[in-house]
Amino acid sequence: MSKRYGGEFSPTGQRDAGTPRESVTADRLEVPSFKGRKPMRHGAKLNMLFVLALLPLATAFFQPVTAMAVDLLGAGALMLSAWLTRDGVRAEDAFAERKVARRPAIPRKIFGAVLMGAGVGLVVFGGQWNIAAAVVVGAIAGALHLGAFGLDPLADKGLEGMDRHQTDRIARKIDEAEAVLDQMTDAIKRARDRQLETRVSAFEETARAMFRQVEADPRDLAGARRYLGVYLQGARDATVQFADLYARGRDPQIRADYIAFLDDLETNFARRTRAMLTDDRTDFDIETEVLRERLNRENLHIE
Repeated sequence: MSKRYGGEFSPTGQRDAGTPRESVTADRLEVPSFKGRKPMRHGAKLNMLFVLALLPLATAFFQPVTAMAVDLLGAGALMLSAWLTRDGVRAEDAFAERKVARRPAIPRKIFGAVLMGAGVGLVVFGGQWNIAAAVVVGAIAGALHLGAFGLDPLADKGLEGMDRHQTDRIARKIDEAEAVLDQMTDAIKRARDRQLETRVSAFEETARAMFRQVEADPRDLAGARRYLGVYLQGARDATVQFADLYARGRDPQIRADYIAFLDDLETNFARRTRAMLTDDRTDFDIETEVLRERLNRENLHIE
């Protein structure tokens, strides 16, 4: 017959008569949030490009020196093509997400397609020494690359009725704010805490909601200037200092203080974004009321 263990080290055990056992309460783990995160477009195809760039290396070192050199050049071109294409996809996604944006300065996907054709052509040429076959197969490879990944954005994207200077000013300000967020992301990685990385990512999504609001209504830029500049830079600097301190000692109190700081910061950013939306609704109500009064003066009564 089984008997419940009730010794000193059991959950309900007693060290001494009448003295309860000390209990320790573990901190509740935060549940990681993936809000706002999306899988990268063309992720599987991009991975295949990197794998294909490695295939010529499997046979290159078993060929004569000249053929080996050509194959290695082809593999290098294919690897550079994969790298440029991946960056081009990321740049296109960032361009599509924003309402006001400049076109990418370098058409990475187009250059990637050219390098893909050159790489495949070199690999074919090194194996057959037939320049006609290499050109044809390389051209087909470049065309297939463009068909799979498309072209880069080739025109700036702005708002109708806004002059170029205003569009550039907003795009430049948002670019600067995005760069600060990227620095903040890089800094928190030094803390080596996945939950903190997730928490910073959630704050960045709240900040980007303000970015989108400013792009939708450029009049909000004046009210958001401090948030996009001073406050974001302060958040980045605080994150850098926290990461350095926490990486050395992993003090739970410093971690709790940093999370509280992020909570306050995110609350203020969200509150300011909601205020912008409220102001937009107020402006809309004023415009409709003014138009209604003008129509009423013309004896066109609007209920």
